[in-house]
Amino acid sequence: MTEVQDSVHDPIGFLSPELLKGQVAFITGGGSGINLGIAKAFVRCGAAVAICGRTEERLAGAAAELEALGGTVAYRAADVRDPEALQASIDHAAEQLGDISIAVAGAAGNFYARAEEMSSNAFRTVVDIDLMGAYHTARFAFPYLQRTRGSVLFISAGQAYKANKYQAHVGAAKAGIEMLMKDLAVEWGPHGIRSNSLVPGPVSGTEGMTRLAAQSGDEAWKKAVPLGRYADKEEIGAMAAVLSGPLGGYVTGAQYIVDGGLGLVGSSHITEAVEQALFNAE
Repeated sequence: MTEVQDSVHDPIGFLSPELLKGQVAFITGGGSGINLGIAKAFVRCGAAVAICGRTEERLAGAAAELEALGGTVAYRAADVRDPEALQASIDHAAEQLGDISIAVAGAAGNFYARAEEMSSNAFRTVVDIDLMGAYHTARFAFPYLQRTRGSVLFISAGQAYKANKYQAHVGAAKAGIEMLMKDLAVEWGPHGIRSNSLVPGPVSGTEGMTRLAAQSGDEAWKKAVPLGRYADKEEIGAMAAVLSGPLGGYVTGAQYIVDGGLGLVGSSHITEAVEQALFNAE
């Protein structure tokens, strides 16, 4: 049996560098991880990009990486749990780069916890970041998207449609995002605005995956995924570019799953590892 490699080719290289030419994208959580990977894909496809996150220093570093790729970049720090700060960040992006034509709601939070032991504040924190942050991103971007007949892309997760132990808070938030995505596709369709979601599986080189894998182990994750490896950030970025640009021009209300088949088989290996590591299950 041939060993499955952890790295793959660069799929963004197969996309036109003019695919998103003239587009302005706003991305929450854009200072790191999957969302920075999406920002890099957008820049390589010709878009101007504005990134938003909680940490000014991290955003500055990410902006420098994007500019090194030849991108036109803006950033302003904001916590998506603060609607006024988020709106100011979106408006700043439009002032610097022009009307937003792509809004990516990518900010997210996650941790393992037993539902019966989780505090209301812990549960609410994930809902506020994931679901409310996604709603406010779309809502505040709407006037710009209406003018550009643009699109909104929600970064979701497999917990939205498949039950998991110790993830009740995440599942509730992500399931809400999926329904929000579909409702907006119907309500905003007459404005020419498309609404879709992207569901990544485990992605290498991200802070979230590093933290989760530290608790459950790399091998448990790789054993759970039918393709036997993590995704590269470039794979997620390429799909985001396709969905957000003219290639996805007639796609709306769709959930695109990019998880290596994990959602088809479940995550029992991961759950078992988590139980052993965190809850001392016998």
